[in-house]
Amino acid sequence: MSRRRVSPSLLPGFGPALGVTLLLLSLVVLAPLAALLATTLRGTPREFLAAVSTPRVVAAMRLSFLVSLGAAAVSALLGLLLGWVLVRYRFPGRRLLDALVDLPFALPTAVAGITLTTLYAPTGWLGRPLAALGVPVAFTPLGIGVALVFLGLPFTVRTLQPVLASLDPEVEEAAASLGATRLDTFRRVLLPELLPSLLTGTTLAFARGLGEYGSVVFISGNMPMKTEIAPLLVMTKLEQYDVAGATALATLLLVASFLLLLVLNRLEAWAARAVR
Repeated sequence: MSRRRVSPSLLPGFGPALGVTLLLLSLVVLAPLAALLATTLRGTPREFLAAVSTPRVVAAMRLSFLVSLGAAAVSALLGLLLGWVLVRYRFPGRRLLDALVDLPFALPTAVAGITLTTLYAPTGWLGRPLAALGVPVAFTPLGIGVALVFLGLPFTVRTLQPVLASLDPEVEEAAASLGATRLDTFRRVLLPELLPSLLTGTTLAFARGLGEYGSVVFISGNMPMKTEIAPLLVMTKLEQYDVAGATALATLLLVASFLLLLVLNRLEAWAARAVR
């Protein structure tokens, strides 16, 4: 008696659903990107290089990338600690703390920027004692980093929480019974399982910070060559009717972000293979 090979059937309406999905993706994502690239390609390569190589543009790009990477690293560390506490411990106010993690998602970025500026200004509740210690926050690169950590922290927490919840505490107990220290248990047992999700959350935090505008524009002070970020410079060029300069800078930011995200995605794939 021969066995019939049953092939998996597609979901009903797969063709129309795929077509609608691709259409919406093209309208929402691909069409704006194509328009940006088309506007940039209207100029010559020499004009593009001249627009993106000015000292002001270089300073803004360097500040945006360095602060975004630093804030993503801090968000990864704090997100790991906060996610561990929320998953492994039960304490009064835990649900409230868990709900507050999503506050940056719901809060308008401009409101977040004004709030952080009020808190960390030289006369603010937190800014005054820090300024007395010689650590000014508002209107400095440190203030930009604080705003980006505030926005990036939920990404790392939410990507790590499901993985932390799925880890079996008995594995840690077995490692301890075999003589492993807590550091060895974390490094050899927990970290390999957490690394793919940790890299994913860090990548999301970095991508969000790199293009953030609303929450940073207030606390940064917007001083050219000092605290001016790349997205703000794009808006400044548009307000000055320098469309060519704005599109050139936006294209450079897009290409650089894509390359960095591609590298980070390769690292995530490598970490996932290492775990297997």
